[in-house]
Amino acid sequence: MRLLAAALLGSLLTCVSGASADVSTGVLRGAPRGLVKVVDGLRSPVQVTFAPGAPGVVYVVEQSGLIRVVRAGKIRAQPFLDIRSKVYAEGEQGLLGLAFAPDYVKSRQFVVDYTDVNGDTRVVRYRSDGTKALTQTARQLLMIEQPDSHHNGGSVAYGKDRLLYVGMGDGGATGAPDNPAQNPLSLLGKILRLDPAYPAAKPVIVALGLRNPWRFSFDRANGDLWIGDVGEVSLEEVDHVAWPWQGQLNFGWPVYEGRSPFESKAIGPGRLVTPVAQYNHGSECSIIGGYVYRGSAMRSAIGRYFYGDYCSGKVWSLKLVGGVAREIRREPFIVPHVTSFGEDIAGELYVVSGDGALYRLVR
Repeated sequence: MRLLAAALLGSLLTCVSGASADVSTGVLRGAPRGLVKVVDGLRSPVQVTFAPGAPGVVYVVEQSGLIRVVRAGKIRAQPFLDIRSKVYAEGEQGLLGLAFAPDYVKSRQFVVDYTDVNGDTRVVRYRSDGTKALTQTARQLLMIEQPDSHHNGGSVAYGKDRLLYVGMGDGGATGAPDNPAQNPLSLLGKILRLDPAYPAAKPVIVALGLRNPWRFSFDRANGDLWIGDVGEVSLEEVDHVAWPWQGQLNFGWPVYEGRSPFESKAIGPGRLVTPVAQYNHGSECSIIGGYVYRGSAMRSAIGRYFYGDYCSGKVWSLKLVGGVAREIRREPFIVPHVTSFGEDIAGELYVVSGDGALYRLVR
């Protein structure tokens, strides 16, 4: 995943604060009505999310192994979770994903995805006391050996079926010579489904043919799946699948990059899904998948899917009409080294800058 290897997490470890942002006003230059700063001073932030039943509380994942709590624009001194001793945080590796259970108010359960000190992926379930994680409650749901330090995926999200979905990259080798993404016996290059209630159960392969689905999400209105899958040579892609889907999905990598043939390799099982949108490399290099906007502050944006690019900092949105992406537009702001999007309890959208700042989209 060039996203984190070439620039993203490598630079995140050394970049703090927003050199490209107007700190005095809290608004990015060129977009005084598009983006408002929530907080800065974060270290290598890679995700923002919110917990059911906790409006106004923001959880920010830092690559090093910390989950920080932000309230009223201030970072709480005590982290929600500190697993730095368990995490190898370098390049594309680290604490990469966080998802709160849909019944968090009752169960207090949440899940994290990280690369351990050996460089392997671990998905672990914890409970909290409502204020901080109870580290003694850790229960491993999944461990996958990683052949390389690249393309580790990192997204975890609960679907409309209230089950947990995990995104896995293809292992990192250029051109995927062993074709793991199309191999149904490998868990690399896949989206997997888990039931956290049964930690010992084997993961179910939902989708094959992914290069590195760094960020995917489910539309809270209808359960549709949206993926930003990072390309290799020239194309970054946005994938969409309407809920519910039947059988396995196949997003084509490395037989296809975007909609274009890429390598002559055997394609695996599953219904082939082509991107609803794609863009070429230029100043862009690594797509950051986002969310469909379902809030109320930006009425003209309701139903639009937002996504960005790490290298250029550009953000786009599109509307899906009859399964076809329409009205693809460039949004009027830049987010330096965008690493992730997030949505709060009310459906308002946030975006993370790897340079250490968190912003909220406004109109």
